Amino acid sequence: MSAIAMKASRLSTQDLHNCYLYLEKNHTSLTMFTISLILGWILYIMNRPQTVYLVDFSCYLPPSHLKVSVKKIMSHVRVIREQGMWAKTGEHDYLMDFVEKILERSGLGQETYIPEGLHCLPLEQTMAGSRKETTDVILGAVDNVLRNTGVSPSDIGILVVNSSTFNPTPSLATIIVNKYKLRDNIKSLNLGGMGCSAGVIAIDVAKSLLQVHRNTYALVVSTENITQNLYLGNNKSMLVTNCLFRVGGAAVLLSNMSKDRKRAKYKLVHTVRVHTGSDDRSYGCALQEDDEDGLVGVSLSKDLPMVAARTLKINIATLGPLVLPIREKLRFFVTFVRKKFFNPKIKHYMPDFKLAFEHFCIHAGGRALIDELEKNLHLSPLHVEASRMTLHRFGNTSSSSIWYELAYTEAKGRMKKGDRIWQIALGSGFKCNSSVWVALRNVKPSANNPWEDCLHKYPVEIDI
Repeated sequence: MSAIAMKASRLSTQDLHNCYLYLEKNHTSLTMFTISLILGWILYIMNRPQTVYLVDFSCYLPPSHLKVSVKKIMSHVRVIREQGMWAKTGEHDYLMDFVEKILERSGLGQETYIPEGLHCLPLEQTMAGSRKETTDVILGAVDNVLRNTGVSPSDIGILVVNSSTFNPTPSLATIIVNKYKLRDNIKSLNLGGMGCSAGVIAIDVAKSLLQVHRNTYALVVSTENITQNLYLGNNKSMLVTNCLFRVGGAAVLLSNMSKDRKRAKYKLVHTVRVHTGSDDRSYGCALQEDDEDGLVGVSLSKDLPMVAARTLKINIATLGPLVLPIREKLRFFVTFVRKKFFNPKIKHYMPDFKLAFEHFCIHAGGRALIDELEKNLHLSPLHVEASRMTLHRFGNTSSSSIWYELAYTEAKGRMKKGDRIWQIALGSGFKCNSSVWVALRNVKPSANNPWEDCLHKYPVEIDI
């Protein structure tokens, strides 16, 4: 282009006149040039990346009779112990103290939700109970998002469902296909075993499919099952998940049609996925396995904090160049050069991501995770408010927690046109995944926002 510009700058009026006379006498050359130009434009239009819009999303709000407090949980646990449903019932005193301590320090409030089967005594950890929990969650969320958008199920061409540890046959995706009578050429996928970061993976998969299949909608559904995964053994590292995970799920409707831009809430800008599973410590830091008594649970290893920090660092290093302003990139580069060649003792420079994003949706995996990200990214309490309040109100809902956080930000009226949102989630494998959105308008909460009945109470002071 520079060479052409330099050549063109030397052209005289006579040169332009001669060019005109040549084209006037050579219609074939002019026709070929015009056709080439049109074909080039058509190829560009056909192969350019499709913009992905988030039309709307919905988070499931469980019925009030499923609410549970720490006091009720501990009372329930004592009854389970007395009825002999917990292995080695004579050795539980230290485990009771451990569970109660985790619950009190977890950051969870007194109104989180557990499934119906775990309210019962004796517990109902059956396939029917597990299926009912997940079906209620995913269909409740999908019902609401379809009702709010007015989209017909027959217009949905792509379906992606993720649930890490509950994957029955027929699949959860098939349950949705059957319920809403989706068309027989639906491109459906069911993602299993991918942990708490699978919500972003599902968005990335849907984005890739929307690049290929034009003029359609993609429905993404994220959930996790609690009924089947309650651990009743004596391994402390496996008991932690009992204390943190709660009922929840979300349905997200995406579109690649330009006509949906006017009503869409957000536009997808970036997705970044990091998977460090090739390393043995990463692979084993969150592992579903049998304990010493043959009971299945998810064990969390002591390597988890180190693995999470390393995987997060890689994700940030990948995302940073895509979103940070030039000034921050230069400061990072200068610090890197100084540390590499002059003074190895210089600390790594952490870019200021507050210059790249107005809102942060950090996976509500636990109080410690939110604390660490707040500290390492130099965020203010307001930036992590949505994450802390989601953990307090709904607990760790796994891959759907980032959507409860976005719903909180909308309910508070903080989402303005042009605002940028960073959703970041970590999960087993070990994986760290990010999605970046930009608000296309001043976003108001949709009908049946999960926070509408309790927004006046939040934010709350969390006393730990």
